[in-house]
Amino acid sequence: MDPALTGTAQRPAAGHIPPLSTANNNQPLSEEEQAKVRQITDASDSCDYLALRGLAASTGGLINDEVRRLVWPVVLGAEKVGAESEADWKALPSHREESQVELDVNRSFVYYPTDESDERIDARKQELSNVITEVLRRHPKISYFQGYHDIVQVLLLVLGAEAAPAAVERLSLLRIRDFMLPTMTGAISHLQLLPSILRAADAELFAHLSQTAPFYFALPATLTLYAHDIQEYGDIARLFDYLLTNEAVASIYLYATIILSRKAELLSLEADEHDMLHAILSKLPKPLNLDSLISRSAALHAAHPPTRLGGLTWFTVSRNSVLKTTRDPASLAAQTLADGERFFERHASDVAAQEARERRLKTARRLAVKYRRPAMATGTAVLVAVLAVYLRRVGGVPPSLSIAGVYQAGLMLRAKALGLLERLFR
Repeated sequence: MDPALTGTAQRPAAGHIPPLSTANNNQPLSEEEQAKVRQITDASDSCDYLALRGLAASTGGLINDEVRRLVWPVVLGAEKVGAESEADWKALPSHREESQVELDVNRSFVYYPTDESDERIDARKQELSNVITEVLRRHPKISYFQGYHDIVQVLLLVLGAEAAPAAVERLSLLRIRDFMLPTMTGAISHLQLLPSILRAADAELFAHLSQTAPFYFALPATLTLYAHDIQEYGDIARLFDYLLTNEAVASIYLYATIILSRKAELLSLEADEHDMLHAILSKLPKPLNLDSLISRSAALHAAHPPTRLGGLTWFTVSRNSVLKTTRDPASLAAQTLADGERFFERHASDVAAQEARERRLKTARRLAVKYRRPAMATGTAVLVAVLAVYLRRVGGVPPSLSIAGVYQAGLMLRAKALGLLERLFR
């Protein structure tokens, strides 16, 4: 009988620490749960990604880690390890951020597992370090970010050290690569969708929170797929069911749902109490009713998809962002690691061009402010000089030339000078 149906543990590969639930979970499933597992298994075997998405969003998600070990590699496209992953990663050059990896790994496994010896935890930390280092060495262009280890920790505990590297590799390049660009601009583009979602869902709450913009308070949770904030292993594994079977923007819709769920609490504060609002918005509520939040988040996503949000935010997102390349689940599963690297390089170029434009615009604005008065004075001086020459030639002041006319000419000259200055730095 399928171990996913019975809840019995599979034996880990020799030389590896067993996945967390392999060591701890032997609870039999109810008849209802067994029926759902059969649905999940059928959908997984036929690569019915939309069915898996719906099952993962329903109450209980993918039920247990045995089922997750079957489904997560399928939705990530990691069920078969390609030839490009067969080279010995330990022989590859070191990644520039391996020292930071070690610092973060030493701070891992804080909340779970809760009943393992220090020796076992140390062994898990070594496996975590190996998985992260392998992915970074195989793809040296991607950048490590603090909190990445929280994500990898979850996949390692669920899948085990043998299956985790392929899953983490595809997750990194095809699902969260925006967070691994040289700067955080890619991650910020995700947060810029949050106000648009709130505006579409609840105009009153959006208006109340508009003074707290930009919504950077959501960065730690969304950057780490909530793995940094959720302290219960069962909760984060269940949430990953939903996030891994969905497009990348699902994480932002989930945060919007959390904000909407706290409407009464947020409206009880004045709109200008920025510190208090930020303190509430930056922390997840406790207890966290994940099944309800996931169901409401899926409904919010369906009612207000990103392509129908107001404003231009969605249309300014790079076409190489995971926000756009993860939209179709079948296409996503077919993407290769080489595709991910190409998307990464193109997106990095898009970001560099965007940042250069923003620097030029800031320079233009700064210079416009700096030279506003000199430009006015210069314009007035030139106008006076021209007027003096003219008067000398005509031999006096013509009746038609008034003080108001001179002033208006000065204003026009000033506007033209400032316009020219901005165009020079555009």
